[in-house]
Amino acid sequence: MRSRWLGVLVVAVTFVAGPAPVRAATPDVPGAVMARYTFNGRAGSIVDESGRGHTLSVISGQGGSVRPVVHGQGAALAFPSRCAARASICPHVALQSPSTPDLNPGTRDIAYGADVLLAPGQTSKGQNIVQKGYSTTSSQWKLQIDGVAGRPSCVLVDHRKPFIRVVTSSVTAADGRWHALACRRTGTTLAVYLDGVVRGSVVVPANLSVTNSRPLSIGAKGAFPDNDQFNGALDNVWVEVG
Repeated sequence: MRSRWLGVLVVAVTFVAGPAPVRAATPDVPGAVMARYTFNGRAGSIVDESGRGHTLSVISGQGGSVRPVVHGQGAALAFPSRCAARASICPHVALQSPSTPDLNPGTRDIAYGADVLLAPGQTSKGQNIVQKGYSTTSSQWKLQIDGVAGRPSCVLVDHRKPFIRVVTSSVTAADGRWHALACRRTGTTLAVYLDGVVRGSVVVPANLSVTNSRPLSIGAKGAFPDNDQFNGALDNVWVEVG
């Protein structure tokens, strides 16, 4: 998560350890799949398997790259490991597709997520998994891994007001094992899930609207030095709207 939130109101709720978590309910009518990536295609071709044509391109700086790794019966993509050098010389890489209106939920429900593998020693102040938009210059929806504790969090930012609504998981995802992470906005609730279990939720305004002309970005917000680079492996990235 970027630290440049000066002058921006951050509204956050983090759930602490308490009663046993509640199993996430699956909506009776799921949203339409707007993008889906399993990374099992040909090298260099990252096709949107939803059929909507949101093909990903690799953008990189300082030699940043992704590489295939085995995950189950298929493949996942590994991003650069954590770099302790100056940000300007560390490798940077992201997967991006051009902006498109069907990835802007507006005030509609939205859900998005990914399978994530991150080791405890690979955490940082903030690592972005999947997002569209930026918190300070446009509206945004985002899934990220926060802080050295490696806890997933979900973000929504309204396009009219730069209020950052964020909910952080009560448990880590950075334990060297694969986890299915998801964010789901349903009406006025934004919830974060880890392996199908609700690990935190926060109330959001019913009229909160996410609409922007930014690209869909996976693994980082871009290929520039301060890009909140993800330092693990990703698979099965998806977005549903409605």
